[in-house]
Amino acid sequence: MLPALVPVVAVVGAALGSALLLASGLAPLVGRPEPSVDAWRAVGADLGTSLRISLGIASAATVIAALVGLCLALAATAAVRRSRLLGTLASLTIPVPHLVGAAAIGLLLADAGFLPRLLGIDPSSWPSLVGGRLWIAVVAEYAWKESAFIALVVTAVLSSRSASYGETAALLGAGRWARLRFVTLPLAAPALWSTAAVSFVYALGSYEVAALLGRPFPEPLAVLAFRLFTSIDLAARPQAAAVAVTTAGVALVVVLLSLRALRRLAAER
Repeated sequence: MLPALVPVVAVVGAALGSALLLASGLAPLVGRPEPSVDAWRAVGADLGTSLRISLGIASAATVIAALVGLCLALAATAAVRRSRLLGTLASLTIPVPHLVGAAAIGLLLADAGFLPRLLGIDPSSWPSLVGGRLWIAVVAEYAWKESAFIALVVTAVLSSRSASYGETAALLGAGRWARLRFVTLPLAAPALWSTAAVSFVYALGSYEVAALLGRPFPEPLAVLAFRLFTSIDLAARPQAAAVAVTTAGVALVVVLLSLRALRRLAAER
């Protein structure tokens, strides 16, 4: 893994290091370097709200994606024909970019989109799923895309190990629900947890879906950072860096907690 890991760590580390220096006042665009937390103070009023929105979107999308992905994986490993069909359908979703998926979800769920036209509902009676208060379209897009990723990984794990363990449990007298509870789910748990963590971190730091399908204010962390970074006011650059560093810090905490949970799962097994 080192040939791929070293350049990634170098690039990401340099980017985060420069953002941290900019946000902390040690590498200002103008003036003398001086340690300060002025950038975080300047965005303090919006940072907490944006953090709650980002965590809410990422949590809801990850939970739905994990449940749907697990169900798809269980269905895919139940029969060979079904496995091939579901595997093919899931693999078709993986290469679709999130930006294209967001556009598709917008055209599907907007008040003048395909779904209300199909159901014959007047646009004035259709709920605000795109750009609404609850970020439903944003959560739907993340859940749709990430559920296929979770399903493929969990299916690969179950298809290689679940059959032999399930047959052994059946020979020992375990019923269908007992095999699901004591064999299938414990085998799927590490893969399900790790892919859910990846999906959560991606949804936390992704920009394009929330910018296209969400409401303009308040903003998630990624949208707030991008808006501040592209502002014509150069004084907003340290604030954008502060938001980006905060997002990276939250993502790092999630990854460390996920690794701890995976070690606990391994110990219980």
